[in-house]
Amino acid sequence: MQAGSKKLPSRVVFHGQAGQGKTTWASYATSPVFLLSPGETGLHTLIDSGVIAKCPNIEIESFDMLMGFVGTLTAEEHSYKTLVIDTIDGMEKEANKKHCVEAYKGDWSERGFMGYQRGYRSTAAGPWRELLAALDKLRETKRMGVILLAHTGVVNQRNPLGLDFHRYQPSMSKETWELTMSWADMVLYGEQVIVTEKKYDDKAVKGKGGDTRVMHTEWNAAFDAKNRHNLPSTIDMGTSGKEAWDNFIKAIKEGREKAAAQNGGTTNG
Repeated sequence: MQAGSKKLPSRVVFHGQAGQGKTTWASYATSPVFLLSPGETGLHTLIDSGVIAKCPNIEIESFDMLMGFVGTLTAEEHSYKTLVIDTIDGMEKEANKKHCVEAYKGDWSERGFMGYQRGYRSTAAGPWRELLAALDKLRETKRMGVILLAHTGVVNQRNPLGLDFHRYQPSMSKETWELTMSWADMVLYGEQVIVTEKKYDDKAVKGKGGDTRVMHTEWNAAFDAKNRHNLPSTIDMGTSGKEAWDNFIKAIKEGREKAAAQNGGTTNG
């Protein structure tokens, strides 16, 4: 006997460097409410400049406040359809602060939180896992989609089969990010396409372009990405947040149609 699909909305992570259009893209989600990490002012700037319309947002001051608001959304009646957390790397810092106080008496030294990176591991296993469970409860109770935005950083990738190399992944601890990536249905990586060239008399490679923005949906040696929706490997983000969102939704619909055709006209959960 096969279990039926719950048809829950997706858990999406979108990471990229500053200026890639992450916040603008997420503002076009269905009836969104934004939870902003401390110091995250991008949404306010976009609204004030008229780039996007006003949308509900709450400035989060602590990890307890974040958990409390997710709980309120789960328990109370409202019209929101999508929760956007901007950014999760900012929220991870708040989780680390809370956990350092509670588990290490506020000791950030090698004798406490930072010793052997144990603080990051226990934050991932404790507060962060609790957050992901709370987001799942919100999805199941209110049928809300969840979008987590993240800044991207460059990390060194250990390669047991050859030379180590650099790659992009969210600016979070390894432990917290691995847990989040496993939890997500989609991890998108946004970038501006840069074309490089080197003429015979040039001493160095030169970059040009950068006007074309895309989101990647599949893992690559250069970045983390994945999807469970039969998406193409890249989606054109166009020239606006709305165009990027419309292209994203179109790709999801086409992925479902492709899956239905492969399964004889039906899709299973």
